[in-house]
Formats: sequence, C-alpha cells, structure tokens
Amino acid sequence: AFDKTVAKDKSLAVGFFQRGFVHVQLEMYEEALSDYHLAFSHLRQNPFIDYKQLGLRHILYAWEVLYSTAAAQCRLQQWQEARATLEKAVVWRPEGRTAILDLALERVQDRLFLEPMQVPPGEFFRPRKKEVEQLDSKDFLGKPKVISSIIPNDEYIGFEPLRPQKQGFYEPRADALR
Repeated sequence: AFDKTVAKDKSLAVGFFQRGFVHVQLEMYEEALSDYHLAFSHLRQNPFIDYKQLGLRHILYAWEVLYSTAAAQCRLQQWQEARATLEKAVVWRPEGRTAILDLALERVQDRLFLEPMQVPPGEFFRPRKKEVEQLDSKDFLGKPKVISSIIPNDEYIGFEPLRPQKQGFYEPRADALR
C-alpha cells in the first residue's frame, strides 16, 4: 500500500517515512535507510510538514526522520553514521529540547539499537467531507440530443459548418458526403 502511495505522489515525505518504518519491521534495513533519506529530502529543508490540511492529524518533524534514519543505521552496524545523524537531529530539534536525542546518543555510544519513530497507530488520511463530496461524477456534457432537419427531403447526417440554405430542396455538397 505504501508503494502505491509513494508511486502516486513522489514527494509525500510521510509516505516514505511510514514505509521506512515498515521496512525496519520487516528487517529490510537498507530499504528503510533509503526511504528515510527520501523522506528527509522531501521535507525540503523545512523543520516540519503539517499534514492536517490533507486529512492526516500528524506533523512530521525533520528530527524524527533523522532519528529513524539513525535507528536504521544502527541496525546496519553503521555506528559512526548513526552518531553523526543524531548530532544533525539535535540541530533540527525545536526549542533545544534534546533529552530524547541525548539518550539516543548514549545508546549509540553503547552500541544499542534504537527503535524508529512512526506515525501514531490509528492515524489515517481522512479527507474532509467537503472534499469527498466533490468526488461524485458530474455530467459536464449533458444528455445527448437528436437533431433533425426541418427540410422535408434532407437525408444528410453528419457534422459540417452551417451554410446558406437553398429554397425548396437541400442538397449537401459532394465533399461533405465523404
């Protein structure tokens, strides 16, 4: 499902973030690391993305993505890279509250695995009712109508531009019959 989601929206950072978490759970650590890198790059140097406008009651923070990246690096035994990633996450953490990251740095120093962060369980994209109602099919063309000629002997059927009518009997041009 996440593969289909990110295929439809290649810049959906939260989709890559969630797929990265699933890859960690499935012990596909290199794929998880790749997804976390994509999620961070799709944040486009922003400290967070608020997905409430799209119907997901979640804010994806850059430091959470970096923390999860470090968790995947720990699973791959890349301890130095994990430490560097966590130090980068400290810079992205808002208001200097770095207790979680300080604890994570200690765990990496002791070569203990980190658990990746995830979107809270039970949070799903739920578009607003107003947006879903607009998804009903609309008939922009209207109903088809049969139009017949008022000229009694007119047997022409087809499309061509209007042209002047002759008195009495209407004869279509030879090139219009092709």
